[in-house]
Amino acid sequence: MKKSPGGVPVFKLYGEDQAWPTPDLLHCESIPSRSRLHHWEIQPHRHADLFQLLYVQRGHALIEIEGQLQEVREAAIQVTPPLCVHGFRFSENTEGYVLSLGAPLVARLEEQLGPLTVLASAGCYPVGRDRRHLNTLFATLQREYEGSEPSRDLMLHSLVNVLMVWIGRRGRQNLPPANRDERNDQYLGNFIRLVEAHYREHLSVETFAHRIGLSSVHLNTLCRRLTGQTALQIIHQRLLLEAKRNLVYTTMTVSQLSDHLGFSDPAYFSRFFRRLSGVSPQAFRQDTEQRAR
Repeated sequence: MKKSPGGVPVFKLYGEDQAWPTPDLLHCESIPSRSRLHHWEIQPHRHADLFQLLYVQRGHALIEIEGQLQEVREAAIQVTPPLCVHGFRFSENTEGYVLSLGAPLVARLEEQLGPLTVLASAGCYPVGRDRRHLNTLFATLQREYEGSEPSRDLMLHSLVNVLMVWIGRRGRQNLPPANRDERNDQYLGNFIRLVEAHYREHLSVETFAHRIGLSSVHLNTLCRRLTGQTALQIIHQRLLLEAKRNLVYTTMTVSQLSDHLGFSDPAYFSRFFRRLSGVSPQAFRQDTEQRAR
């Protein structure tokens, strides 16, 4: 495996107890690959920090969002934001894709494209005359995701950027209503963006809370209610994510990585990594290299 920048999120997919399957901030798979394992029905569930785009290419889908049912009989993209309870029932001839995006990746995309308000709430967008274009886009995305060609990460991000422009334009034409407290969503989004920009600085929860106009108690309450984690756990998970991706994709030593992530000494970094992941940085790297052979 060629060493290069990437990411190893801690997100999980429906029906799996394992960690994120690849060291990326996104995951792409066909609808049948997972739905067939569950008799074409995905029971209602939600993700704390995962955005999903379901592209129903052909077939019939019954989509449940926050207890409301909607039938999809034409090609369409369903947007599902974090914390939104969702479930699907597909006909056995359904074809299409599920694209899952980690919250840090969405934060990066917003730095390039501006606020992606269309991702903040659930909505279903018929693709209409853009069907052929989106068929090609998703097929290319899945092929790149499953492959190991040079500049794979750059290609994946470029394809996702194109998709975000399409969904953003469609959302401006018919912006769906929000289904959760928009103000709290905005606070959480601002916090996640600040964490993304400053996680190497090891700022205190109080500092983050002050910057978004909340008390640390309010921020922790908000994070627990919306993500199931404290603010500090979110910060630590972001550091762990970056540590994992560098162990997978770079040749940095543990000492170099400790310094890169702002830790005071390598021993403290190793204890931090083991406490959150259950293994040492060296063991994680060796295990990843063995599984990649």
